[in-house]
Amino acid sequence: MKDEKKTEDFYNRLREQLEADTTWPAAYLYKFIVPSNLEKIAEIEAIFNETGAKINTRDSSKGKYTSISIKVTMDSPDAVIEKYLQVSEVEGVISL
Repeated sequence: MKDEKKTEDFYNRLREQLEADTTWPAAYLYKFIVPSNLEKIAEIEAIFNETGAKINTRDSSKGKYTSISIKVTMDSPDAVIEKYLQVSEVEGVISL
């Protein structure tokens, strides 16, 4: 329950910041770190499949983790948050 409240507060602050700082639609850069696992990387890429996103991946120096940068044009702060929520369903992902 506490984590849910913290998560809700985080997304509310993010929404307020995006509304104040950005004219929509706008380019948005997502950054994630996942354990190096092709299946998990593919899951995240699939979430952005139909958005025309530019996706870059880079393995960590020891190869245990992969960073994923996704640049995509989003229509609104709510659309940005919706993608974060979808990606959060992927096990082991860290949103930056």
